[in-house]
Amino acid sequence: MNEQIKSLKIVAMIMCAALYAIGAYATAYIPSPWGFGQFRPAVAIPAFFAVLFGPLPAGIGAAIGTLIADSVKHGTLHLGSLIAAVPGNFIGFYIFGRICRGFTWKKFIVATNVTLTSANLLTAFLYIYVYRFLYLQALKIGFSEILILTFGLTVWWFVTMLPFVLTITPLLIRVVSMSMPSIVPEGVRSRSLNDEFPKKGFGLSLLIPGAILLLLGLLATFTDLGKVMMTANKLPTVDPLQALLY
Repeated sequence: MNEQIKSLKIVAMIMCAALYAIGAYATAYIPSPWGFGQFRPAVAIPAFFAVLFGPLPAGIGAAIGTLIADSVKHGTLHLGSLIAAVPGNFIGFYIFGRICRGFTWKKFIVATNVTLTSANLLTAFLYIYVYRFLYLQALKIGFSEILILTFGLTVWWFVTMLPFVLTITPLLIRVVSMSMPSIVPEGVRSRSLNDEFPKKGFGLSLLIPGAILLLLGLLATFTDLGKVMMTANKLPTVDPLQALLY
């Protein structure tokens, strides 16, 4: 029985890596307004694997998947991904799986918010400071500007990823629980099918991204934040950023 469980987790890890790589690459050319990072709704995939198969298959699968997607995009092993995205994805979805042990929908909401905040912050800092500033020496800015870019990229990733994890992942969990119950842990299967979504928690969580994007849009319009974002993206005006954020 233990060997079957180990085999299932290995298969899950491989599937997670493959599906995440495909999903991440599908949106790899949609950049953030900060000039770094990409639009990535595919995070719903390792979140699903974290709930069903635990921390390690999801964490390792997400780390491998993001490295594959980034390396295919750049045509070679991408050091930026290896330095930033790989540890960020591994730690993030490992945490997601740990929080979701003893599964409930409330834990799922908590895991989503904690993971997307901590993992994106780590990834953004490692990519901007360690990779682009220290390794490539491509950023001629002060540490305060680095922190602004790190915070801005973290917020943008959070608000663009969270709706997909909160809407797509629960549907995947329920569909697989009904169609392939033998591979779903009993606790996850029973609670995902029998317990109602905490509508208030889901609703409030989904309101957060819209409010943050609106705030960023206002800040880009009326403060120097717009100039920082224009410089990062090499744009002549702030209009494209306003269109994206509003």
